[in-house]
Amino acid sequence: MNWYKVAELIDIHKPFIKKVKAGGKGICLVGYEGSIYAISATCPHAGAELSGGWCREGKIICPFHRYSYNLQTGKGDPGQNDYVDTYPVEVRQDGVYVGVITFLEKIKQAFK
Repeated sequence: MNWYKVAELIDIHKPFIKKVKAGGKGICLVGYEGSIYAISATCPHAGAELSGGWCREGKIICPFHRYSYNLQTGKGDPGQNDYVDTYPVEVRQDGVYVGVITFLEKIKQAFK
């Protein structure tokens, strides 16, 4: 897994949603209730930028059709039958980092 610095230090007690890039991927960085989450930046249902949405009850809500995704697991609400990718986040002394698994690592995991 490769780690990418995506932001300077952030006050995790103030909610935020912002789009960042890590390893060539668009990622939605979300500060919610004292934690930071990283999920895919685009809604799989309609292609909306999730950074234009809002959070409620531990989920990010898509601004287009109000589909919602769990910030921890990426699972969509029952009946949606979809999900967004989630990424590990580390807050270090010099900023916020997101971990991205390379394509080669994904292939190796598939054959374990």
